[in-house]
Amino acid sequence: MMSTLTDDRALLARVAEGDRDALEALYRMHAGWLTARLQSRCGDSDLADIATQDTFLAAWKSAKKFRGEGDVGAWLWGIGIRRLIDVLRKRHATPIDPARLVAHQGDPADAASLEDLALGGTHGELDAAMQALPGDLRAVLIATAIDGLTTKEAAHLLGVPQGTVKTRLMRARKQMQEALT
Repeated sequence: MMSTLTDDRALLARVAEGDRDALEALYRMHAGWLTARLQSRCGDSDLADIATQDTFLAAWKSAKKFRGEGDVGAWLWGIGIRRLIDVLRKRHATPIDPARLVAHQGDPADAASLEDLALGGTHGELDAAMQALPGDLRAVLIATAIDGLTTKEAAHLLGVPQGTVKTRLMRARKQMQEALT
């Protein structure tokens, strides 16, 4: 039996060749956790569903661009969070409360993800340092370092100016570094 990692890569290779059945299988494997995770970021199931559909459409169109490095789920998450930002821009949604961003919801697709390491409570110093950060700093750190958003995207998501995100990120990094040394 092939591992999930191998299955994902094989499916994505077939998607790159235009195999719709492979896209459907990839969707069945990843849509559930992706939708749940996107919904936890925006609090709106309709927007999360739209972003998920947009993610798999983008995956269909850009499967050939996957370099084979890293996890297919992480690649889909990168597309998904950017699609959510696009949907939020189009809908002129209200900004996300930083407290919602820092609420941890485990990712069933990757129990040992960076987010789990940062927020899961099982990795000692890193968890303690993250929990010691004020909510606004923790939200910026999660949005940029864990979710991979640019400072501009994080600013839009959090409803603050980009300069504020940069300042908070600098403060969060400094506090984390001090806590971990």
